[in-house]
Amino acid sequence: MLSERARALKPSPTLAITAKEKALKAQGLDIAGFGAGEPDFDTPAHIKEAAIKAINDNFTRYTPASGIDSLKDAIIEKFKRDNNLSFKREEVIISCGGKHALFNLFEAIFQKGDEVLIPVPFWVSYPPMVELTGANPVLVETYEEEDYQVTGNMLKKYINRNTKGIILNYPSNPAGSIFYRENLEAIGKLAVEHNLYIISDEIYEKLTYDDYRHVSIASLDSAFKERTIICHGVSKTYAMTGWRIGFAAGPADVVKAMGNIQSQSTSNPTSISQMAALAALNGPQDSIGVMVKEFQKRRDFLVAGLRSISGVTCYNPKGTFYVFPNFNCVLGKRYKDKAISSSTVWTEVLLEDFHTAVVPGIEFGKEGYIRLSFATSMEVIQKGLERIKKAVGKLK
Repeated sequence: MLSERARALKPSPTLAITAKEKALKAQGLDIAGFGAGEPDFDTPAHIKEAAIKAINDNFTRYTPASGIDSLKDAIIEKFKRDNNLSFKREEVIISCGGKHALFNLFEAIFQKGDEVLIPVPFWVSYPPMVELTGANPVLVETYEEEDYQVTGNMLKKYINRNTKGIILNYPSNPAGSIFYRENLEAIGKLAVEHNLYIISDEIYEKLTYDDYRHVSIASLDSAFKERTIICHGVSKTYAMTGWRIGFAAGPADVVKAMGNIQSQSTSNPTSISQMAALAALNGPQDSIGVMVKEFQKRRDFLVAGLRSISGVTCYNPKGTFYVFPNFNCVLGKRYKDKAISSSTVWTEVLLEDFHTAVVPGIEFGKEGYIRLSFATSMEVIQKGLERIKKAVGKLK
């Protein structure tokens, strides 16, 4: 019999949607896919060349479990350059993707009886990964009309002697929202006062719009930095999702514990991918600007199109490549013989009857919403928008 842990765990809904979308495409159906959480750009040539060189140089054996020193040094330089933060090698770990870094971190710092504050909407994997440690996710509701902000006063209501940490994701998957500086400062002060860990997931740091520049909570006060673990990676910034390189930086004792867990599970991240990530961080950065410019154009078109649908509201994301429109207006209506009772049913109708793949908002903690990725072509965006508008028009 499977363990209770395994029986309770659901597969990632975003990956499941993407798999279903690909399966339908393989059957010859024309699917407008908005599910994938990855850039549709190619990995830049100099990064691929570095990987090929690593293979030809036979850099294909085990590395230290927590990653090679040269890549740690490049990560340290990245934090200094971009965030005005200083780290030592023993405060940095390289993992098999950003998700892996988070998983190792949660295993290192949380245990049964702990409570972990998670703002809603959240990335789909936060609650399950917290639950795997035996800790309890405590969901903190935020609101579209308030720019999805978390304030100090909001958090005070949830903090008790069991509270161990708070997870911050900014820019946010799924909403693309950011935290105002004054709210980051208030969160940091509460963390210091109550001795909480701050898990700062900043993997979308470079994908920001409208002249917004990312600010890390760890950079605001040395006392905040002492209890913050920044989780990051090369997947989104450099179109390297399949290369599976993430990294984290924080207190040395936490990073050491993460390394111990990693050494007993995956061992080291792929040697070849580490050399590719080294080239990404140390090499030309111009590909990021090209990608962001194109993403912003798509964002503007998609947000305008969604807002033109009667009853739909849509927060204008400050970062990432997602929009998170509010489709509560369709709940309670019917399509043919099917009642639209939830965002899950709504996404099923869109996929099965209108060949448009989106992710239901309930998977991110928000019923009535859906997530669309604009990391796809303008042609797909236009086609998908037309189908969604048509679907809304067919509801009774």
